[in-house]
Amino acid sequence: MATTNFKGSPVKLQGELPAVGSTVPNIRFVKDDLSEADLASLRGNVVVLFAMPSVDTGICALETKAFNQKIDGLGAMAVAISEDLPFAMKRFCAAEGIANVVVASDFRYHDMSEKFGVRMLEGPLAGLHARVVFVLDKEGV
Repeated sequence: MATTNFKGSPVKLQGELPAVGSTVPNIRFVKDDLSEADLASLRGNVVVLFAMPSVDTGICALETKAFNQKIDGLGAMAVAISEDLPFAMKRFCAAEGIANVVVASDFRYHDMSEKFGVRMLEGPLAGLHARVVFVLDKEGV
C-alpha cells in the first residue's frame, strides 16, 4: 500500500501507484462540459497527468496555474484530475484564465482513485486524491 504525507503526517493510499515504466491503465473521466473521455483517447500525446485533492485548495490552485504556464509550447498536454465536480473545475479555470490544462473529474467513475491508487484512505481529506504527478509518453507509459 502506497503512502503520502499530509501536513507532515503519513496517510495511506488505496492500492499501489503504477510502476515506473509500465503502461498505465485506462481511466474514464468527465470533462468540464460534462462530456466523457478516457485516457486512451489521449494516446499519441505526451501527457502530464496530475491528481490533486481539489482546485479549491490553495496548493492545488497554485499547481494548476503553474502547469498552465509551464506546459505552453512544450508539445505536451497537462491534465488535472480530481474528485471536484466539473462545474467547480470550469468555474476555477474561467476565473484564473486556465487555457492549457484539460480538467477531468473523477466524481462519476472514480477510475483514477481505484486504478492509479491515489485515493487517500485517512486524514482530513480521506476520499480525495493525493497530489501525484505522472508523466506519460505517447504510448501511455
